[in-house]
Amino acid sequence: MPQTIVVKIGTSSLTQPQTGQLALSTIATLVETLSYLRQGGNRVILVSSGAVGVGCARLGLTERPKAIALKQAVAAVGQGRLMRVYDDLFTTLQQPIAQVLLTRTDLVERSRYLNVYNTFKELLELGVIPVVNENDTVAVEELKFGDNDTLSALVASLVQANWLFLLTDVDRLYSADPRSFPNAQPIALVSSIKELTQLQVQTGSSGSQWGTGGMATKISAARIAIAAGVRTVITEGKYPGNILKIIQGELIGTHFEPHPEPTSARKRWIAYGLIPAGKLYLDEGAVVAISQAGKSLLAAGIIKVEGEFDNQTAVQLCDNTGNEIGRGLVNYNSTELQKISGRHSREITQILGYEGAETVVHRDNLAIT
Repeated sequence: MPQTIVVKIGTSSLTQPQTGQLALSTIATLVETLSYLRQGGNRVILVSSGAVGVGCARLGLTERPKAIALKQAVAAVGQGRLMRVYDDLFTTLQQPIAQVLLTRTDLVERSRYLNVYNTFKELLELGVIPVVNENDTVAVEELKFGDNDTLSALVASLVQANWLFLLTDVDRLYSADPRSFPNAQPIALVSSIKELTQLQVQTGSSGSQWGTGGMATKISAARIAIAAGVRTVITEGKYPGNILKIIQGELIGTHFEPHPEPTSARKRWIAYGLIPAGKLYLDEGAVVAISQAGKSLLAAGIIKVEGEFDNQTAVQLCDNTGNEIGRGLVNYNSTELQKISGRHSREITQILGYEGAETVVHRDNLAIT
């Protein structure tokens, strides 16, 4: 049966670690693998890093730039080069591709989020493989995905993919960084979000001087994807052919089992598409009510309000120690919430001088993370 498959490849897999030059044999194998999957009737999306790394090699820079403006200029140079390499290789196999550059804003605004969804839907129905990257040339720091692991998980969630493959420079997840700790234990299967939360993996920094990701971002990405019902696999980018073996049932890499009851598309947008503008700290009763009983958040359960925000803005919902429980769209702005937090719903009209909503966050606008 045809499946929807999202493959993310990192800069560390696309480039030679010593020089930053493209690893052409790896890219050629990746292109062959994805074209084969596409010819089998599957819908395939490639999320590819590497624009900045390729731009650096093209311009003779010896290390990744840190200044935003320079990084954006280098990305503009590298993105065209990277797409040309992909287009040449995919064209050899008669496989059409399309460039899709996204910014965080494309997923924050509901209308643009739906527009992105429709674009992917049309491309996949046309038999095209979209090649996705963050639009580094125009993205501003506070509205960046930060890394393509997160971007690929959000894309997999958006298109309701069956698989998300995170191709990286290690063969799987380990209990510690195997480069520093030879006794680190490999982890073959993570079967629940709870287990994922308990996984205190020593993730270290980014894997190579050319990339921005690391194991921490891959675990965060897996959390987003499995909540959307997407089976996620971390495996070695040097061997893209393993994707076919994994789909056929071989236990290569680390597998994250998808949540059996995925959250709705709207709640996934609230949880992971939006950028929270503030925090609400909740008492124990409110935490239980929203996380276990599936209830709306009432003013009485709020201990503290942090940040300045308008109503209908996304905020983080935290327990009294600051651990995030969920996210939601608030019915009141921060000034109003300062006044009514800890108070009973029937007192709201008297405190504010006008009739407001009974709930601070309605359960329909609340996603548990």
